[in-house]
Amino acid sequence: MKRRLIRIPAVLAVAAGLIAVLFFAVKTKKLQVNRWIVSERDVIGVDLSEYQADVDMEKLSEQNIQFIYMKATEGSSFTDSRFEENWKSAEEAGIPAGAYHFFSFDSSGEQQAKNYIETVGSLAGRLIPAVDVEFYADKRENPPAPEDVAVQLQAFLDALEEEYHVKPMIYCPREIYEKYIADCFDSYPRWIRSVYCPASFEAGDDWVLWQYCDTGELEGYSGGERYIDLDVLKRGADLKELMVKD
Repeated sequence: MKRRLIRIPAVLAVAAGLIAVLFFAVKTKKLQVNRWIVSERDVIGVDLSEYQADVDMEKLSEQNIQFIYMKATEGSSFTDSRFEENWKSAEEAGIPAGAYHFFSFDSSGEQQAKNYIETVGSLAGRLIPAVDVEFYADKRENPPAPEDVAVQLQAFLDALEEEYHVKPMIYCPREIYEKYIADCFDSYPRWIRSVYCPASFEAGDDWVLWQYCDTGELEGYSGGERYIDLDVLKRGADLKELMVKD
């Protein structure tokens, strides 16, 4: 009996050590659980910006990339320097593409929507518009009030819905979802970020797109950024459902 009692702490210590090693491997992305879950049978895409610099859309298509979201605008005046080129190249390569806007907490929603609409133009035959809402600069330490964000984000979404006749999709990490999105914008399609664990852990069944990896490495881009974000369409969904019809 004494020997058994002595063994218990040792077993627990080994188990704790293995859990710590596993946690470290996941946290440092040396072990990427999501890559075991997403398979080549899924509808896989990427999201990119000027950081990927020159992008060869044909080369991406050859690697089973079936859709692309590219950054178009940010705030009330910024335009991604590669957007126009990427937008045209994706169309020529026949890859379904969408344009996303990086939301600013420091500009009015109406002005941001104007920037997006003037930059992107028609979305006929393209993927629905998306807005990326996340902390930047010192906003995590000094977060804006939820009620203020709700007013400006709603103004932005309303303007895009009026222009394109579809509900825009909202991309955000969990901390943003819980603080700003969950209580006011749960009727909008959800694009979740969950690079450490499966989508179901973060959002259950409540998502359309899942950014499952932010350290993807593909052939076909030659910028200063080594990695590219990988996304997957929810199983059972049809990419055509995300297309703007007019």
